[in-house]
Amino acid sequence: MAKMTAAQAAVWIMEKEGITQAFGVPGAAINPLYSALRQQGTIGHILARHVEGASHMAEGYTRAAPGNIGVCIGTSGPAGTDMITGLYSAQADSIPILCITGQAPRARLYKEDFQAVDIESISKPVTKWSVTVREPAQVPGTFQQAFHLMRSGRPGPVLIDLPLDVQLAEIEFDPDTYSPLPAYKPAATRAQIEKALDMLGEAERPLIVAGGGIINADATELLVEFAELTGIPVIPTLMGWGAIPDNHPLMAGMCGLQTSHRYGNASMLASDFVLGIGNRWANRHTGSIDVYTKGRKFVHVDIEPTQIGRVFAPDFGIVSDAKSALALFVQVARERQAARRLPERGTWAADCRLRKGTMLRKTNFDSVPMKPQRVYQCMNNAFGEDTCYVSTIGLSQIAGAQFLHVYKPRHWINCGQAGPLGWTIPAALGVRAADPARRIVALSGDYDFQFMIEELAVGAQFKLPYIHMVVNNSYLGLIRQAQRAFDMDYCVQLGFDNINMVDAQVPENGYGVDHVKVVEGLGCKAIRVHRQEELRPAIAQAEAWMKEFQVPVVIEVILERVTNIAMGAEIDKINEFEPLAATRADAPTSVAVMLD
Repeated sequence: MAKMTAAQAAVWIMEKEGITQAFGVPGAAINPLYSALRQQGTIGHILARHVEGASHMAEGYTRAAPGNIGVCIGTSGPAGTDMITGLYSAQADSIPILCITGQAPRARLYKEDFQAVDIESISKPVTKWSVTVREPAQVPGTFQQAFHLMRSGRPGPVLIDLPLDVQLAEIEFDPDTYSPLPAYKPAATRAQIEKALDMLGEAERPLIVAGGGIINADATELLVEFAELTGIPVIPTLMGWGAIPDNHPLMAGMCGLQTSHRYGNASMLASDFVLGIGNRWANRHTGSIDVYTKGRKFVHVDIEPTQIGRVFAPDFGIVSDAKSALALFVQVARERQAARRLPERGTWAADCRLRKGTMLRKTNFDSVPMKPQRVYQCMNNAFGEDTCYVSTIGLSQIAGAQFLHVYKPRHWINCGQAGPLGWTIPAALGVRAADPARRIVALSGDYDFQFMIEELAVGAQFKLPYIHMVVNNSYLGLIRQAQRAFDMDYCVQLGFDNINMVDAQVPENGYGVDHVKVVEGLGCKAIRVHRQEELRPAIAQAEAWMKEFQVPVVIEVILERVTNIAMGAEIDKINEFEPLAATRADAPTSVAVMLD
């Protein structure tokens, strides 16, 4: 045993649990922990410009690779409340992050001390566990339990609040004998998988709905193997996008009200059976339950028992980690294949491929200012299959999900349920911190981009390069489109005549903020683009600058002010505002093949 401060013990445990990187902002109430981080020297630290930004960096870091757990650190009071949005986003998408906050000394709690807030109570609804440690000797056990909880069952975030005097107190702790607690994950039984496959065998037009739980469980290879064994097409959810490559013959498209494909919705409506794995039947995926479930049976596999039946009652539910379930699905399916007990699905799969090849949305617009559809077409042509996209919410993200292509797991990194504006920049920085080599392209509308634009300075300071595509229509575009239902266009216009902006191609009423100047002022590089033929050279320039300067590079694309993106209130009633692509039986299965 060795004597050390509780803060030093906390750093030792994080090291033993595999933590090598943290994000945060130091302050008086958390300085003992920072002192221990400095003395130990084994955990890197990236200084955020806003504590919410640190929480989103931690999210991006976790989402980037299997096994990662992002750590965000802040002082007492507003630091913790600022990180609530990151905790909510992580909890909603089953993302484990560890949030550590400083706190006033124990004797000053509940006495309205300076920056002393009950962050334990505030954060409980958006964490798996939130705790203020009141005894120094409990710090090791608390951190050990935190990692155990984050990894067990449905993953999620934990907040540990450390009073100043608790951090400073000396305790006995032996790092050499410390060992992480084994994580608990429920597993499907053979009987459950047999029953699910029996039900599947009775269906004529089955689909697999692949949720984010498959990616969280690192089970995408098993998913593809199971789909290929059975010949069943796959509908990934937004959080499961990339679990099966977009160009795989059994990738049938996404279903939903917004982030969906015409062919994905059509195949869902034509199906008679759905096997959902690691998904939560989110409302933007299903629309109304009556339409979504009519005429089809459901089997639902999820790691969290309370998810089974939460949105609607499936015909059969299985509580299981996605990897354990899929491994057993593959094993039993192989046995049935050998015994010639697997139904032939070729005709149904071909029908889904035909829809995928013909039910396309038009992208090849030539207008200036550009339509967003053309921007995504150009991005498909310029960026390869290894590209990792990072995005949050808005028409930019919705159109991106409709038109971009994702070929690998963890190459569409998106906060699905919470959708906080400003998430994209810090999340992209977290992804870059987790993977120095990955090709990262972030996607924002102008308002998302402005929310936490200061975090670009973090990318410049810590040499975290990536490309950020900003599609600028000077509108709160999604809200403007939603306001059509109220016959108004109110408080959603961002454009104004910026007296300091000199660009002959910008209209007289202006596009508002000069993003190029702001980005350059934060130590990064930026390019403004007006026409589609300028995009490929801009991307080439951005990649050269990233290599030379090792900073984020922003490409701002000036869009037409108003473009309505396809969406609707039901999956069978999607409003296609723009002309549809020409349909033909031999059409390509990807709009990526269209020319710039």
